[in-house]
Amino acid sequence: MTTARPFKVLGIQQVAIGGPSKERLKTLWVDKLGLEVTGNFVSERENVDEDICAMGHGAFKVEVDLMQPLDPEKKPAVHTTPLNHIGLWIDDLPKAVEWLAANGVRFAPGGIRKGAAGYDICFVHPKSSDEFPVGGEGVLIELVQAPPDIVKALGGTQA
Repeated sequence: MTTARPFKVLGIQQVAIGGPSKERLKTLWVDKLGLEVTGNFVSERENVDEDICAMGHGAFKVEVDLMQPLDPEKKPAVHTTPLNHIGLWIDDLPKAVEWLAANGVRFAPGGIRKGAAGYDICFVHPKSSDEFPVGGEGVLIELVQAPPDIVKALGGTQA
């Protein structure tokens, strides 16, 4: 089923980088490159302790999430794939999820929910399946509902 796409990808919202120690990651991203730590997110369910860093401002602000596992022996193993996932601003997340699923895109469990930075999110699964033949081809992709000011600044149609 292919119909007109009822949403737009507006830009990169985030890049998430995993490692055994977020302190080592911060040495490069914060101490050397000068990104600002703007928050922290800890989730037992997602096995993650992450520092949320930022570069740019307004519609051009991009998060760089520095992640380490709470328990290196548990899943998800946020540290085993150094580029853990990429986040994309979406102008209308519910329409995007509905349309993508109807067009064979596989989503990770959990559906649309609040993410670490407070925006509604969901994930495109890195692997396809028989039922959903389109996946991220090895990359976890986070779809992030853009707030109204980002939608407007980047030329989206919803908010």
